[in-house]
Parts: sequence; structure tokens; C-alpha cells
Amino acid sequence: MLFHYALVDDLITKEEFEQRVETKMDECGDLTDEPDAALLVVEALGRKHVKIRELSGKSSLFSFFGKVVDKTDPREFDRNDGEKGWVATLLLGDETGTVRIVLWDEKAGATLEIEKWDVLEVIGRHPGRGGKEIYALALRKAGCEIAYDPKVNGSGFLSLSTEPVTLDVLLLETEPPRTFTRKDGSTAGMVEAVIGDAQGTARLVAWAPELITGLPVGASIHITSAKPNDRNECRAYSIDEKSTVTTTDVQITVPFTHLASVSDTGIYSVQGEVRTVLEPRSFTSRDGSLSWVRNLCLGDATEELRVVLWGEKALIPIHAGDRITVYHARAKPNRSGEIELGAGRGSCIRVPEEKTHEIVFCGTIIAGNGCTFVDNGTDRYLVEGNFPHGSHIRISGMLSGNRIQVLQSERVERTADEITSHITRLQEQFAT
Repeated sequence: MLFHYALVDDLITKEEFEQRVETKMDECGDLTDEPDAALLVVEALGRKHVKIRELSGKSSLFSFFGKVVDKTDPREFDRNDGEKGWVATLLLGDETGTVRIVLWDEKAGATLEIEKWDVLEVIGRHPGRGGKEIYALALRKAGCEIAYDPKVNGSGFLSLSTEPVTLDVLLLETEPPRTFTRKDGSTAGMVEAVIGDAQGTARLVAWAPELITGLPVGASIHITSAKPNDRNECRAYSIDEKSTVTTTDVQITVPFTHLASVSDTGIYSVQGEVRTVLEPRSFTSRDGSLSWVRNLCLGDATEELRVVLWGEKALIPIHAGDRITVYHARAKPNRSGEIELGAGRGSCIRVPEEKTHEIVFCGTIIAGNGCTFVDNGTDRYLVEGNFPHGSHIRISGMLSGNRIQVLQSERVERTADEITSHITRLQEQFAT
């Protein structure tokens, strides 16, 4: 009974809680025992158990059930004050995801009596702002059954082990190389990537960039000595000089989540038809640089889902009617409370392959929000370059989707007939 009272000790006294539990047991007769009656009282007071995917909520205290997927034995460590401490970790899962549970000091010893696949009832809290794991305040074995799917969300933790592993994965996306400064003042390079396998998607950091630089996106690769990052909020690995990366003929399939099954938290890979898509909008990011955002609606046979593209992803040519694939995108509720997927850095977008061909196009330059278009009154294409707004130019280049890669350009003067024809087209557009 004290276990469940911890969930409502800020609402009622211990004596009142015990009285309500006894009353609930009397009302139910032989149909409920003390723990079940205590759960009913807790729920009546507005505190209820949540699913693991809901542990990212704003509540300061959570109660939930989970199946033990993995565990570590208690480990001794030295505190800053010189005293000894103990810590152990559990990985719990349900049908919505997995979460790390940290047990400190006397609670760490409980892992010695816990076996893999035991079902536990946990009361815990996040360690602080931005914390992804849960610090256990109380836990006990539960008699209920919990479903667990290791493929849920496509990115859940599978193990607490940090021992290097071997992977056969698809290389879904590689980002431009970056440099960083070591503690000794020297500089080095790194490359981040998105990979996928039958368990879903994951992040990959290559501290030796040459391992994946130059590998084609979409290739199946075999990785040795990939170190899991158990501190990341999603599945993640890192590789270095001790690792190897080679292409392989192994066929790898990455699972997708149905749009109707996307929750308001977690990492997902989805596919569907673009029902509506807006033009990119520019904005100034926190570091003062220019970036872009674009909204679209993705649909399948039964559901529609809002998707927001960020940064360079917002400039990818996408049209209504395209069937696209989005890998490793983060779900969250928007300001209206609707679920949306955010795809930017760390995500991957696949669109139908556009046939590239030569084009000569004459039109007026329109400087939009972070984008430049050339428009002839009937067709409009994205272009890159420093073209004055309102100027009339002839462009020679390569057309791919709705973007022209400019090879040559020249400014031209419009004739009176062209201006008249342009005005006529505008009038026809407004008339319809």
C-alpha cells in the first residue's frame, strides 16, 4: 500500500489513503486485493499509470509497468565526498517503447533478485531537465503480463551493453563532414549518418570519416566494432579506427510505421502520398544563420499526418501526389495538439527519382522567403544564384523536379507582346 501512496502523498494523508483502499476493497468484495484497490484509489485521484512512450511528459512523477529487457549488476563507485555508492540499470519495455531505469544505492541491490522478462511496476522521475532516463523511487514485481515489441518506433533500445557489435545495415543518409576541436587543442573530423535494419533506424557517428565517406546512399554495409551509445535517447552507434566498413550483398529491409500508429513522441519511419505541400519559408535560427521550414501533409489509405521539413530538407523538390519516404523523424504534438513529424538534421527523405534534362527557360525572377524562383506566368522553378528581384532572364541549365541547376544566364528585355501576354495570363488566372 505504501508503494502506491507515494503517487498521491501530495494530495491526501497516509491515513486517508489507507481508509479509501479499505473502502474500495469492501465495495469490490472478493473481486480485488489490496494492490488493485490501491491502484483504483490512485486513479480516482487523477494519477494513473502511463505507457513508456508517455514518460516524456511534463509530470514530475510517473508510474508504469514494464518488462525487463536487459539489466546490469550493481556497480560500486566513489562519490565526490569520498563516500561509496552503488548504481544499477534496468532496461524496461512495453508495446510502445523502451526506457532505462537507474537504481541508486540500496535500490541497486534489487537487480540481483530481478530476472530478464520479469514484469515490474515502477514509480520514478526524470533526473532533471532534459533527462531521458528514469530514476526509480520504488519498484516491485507485478503479476500482470506486458507486451513487448523490439521493433516498436523503429529506434528503441535493445540492450544496455556497450560492448562493440557487428552490424549489417542500409546506409540511408550521410551528412557533410564536420571538424571538432579535441581537449588538447588539435582538430579532427567526423561524419554523422542514418542507418537502418530490421529493428528500425539508428544514428551512426564515424570518428574516422574515411570509413563511410564516398559510400553510396542506399548501399548495404557491414560494420565491425560499432560501439552502442546507451546515453542517447534513441538507438545510436559510433565507429572509429578500430572499426571496419565494407559493402555487402545482404538484403536489408527497414520497417515502416503505419501513419495511424504514430504517437506524439518517439522516432518513426513512414511512407505515404503527399496530399498537400506548402512553399518553403525562411527564418533566422538561434545561431543567426538562415534556415528554412516547409509543411506538408502525408496520407495513406486510412490516415493523414502532418510532416515538417527543416533546414536543407525543406528545399528538396516535393510535389503533391509524390509518394515519399521519411526515415528517423521525431514525433511531437504541435501547438494545436495534433501529431506531427519533424524531419531535419538526423532524418532522411526519399522522393521519386526525377529525370534530369536540359532546359532553356525565360522568365521573371521572384525572390521568395529564403528561395528564388523564375516564373513565366505559367511555370515556376527554383533556382540558385544571385539574381535581382524582378529581372527578366533567360536560363540554360539542368531541370530536376522543380529546380533548375543554372549553367548560363543572361538578362533580356521583354517585348510589348510578351508583357501583354503575361497580363492576359494573369487575368485568366484571377478569373478562374
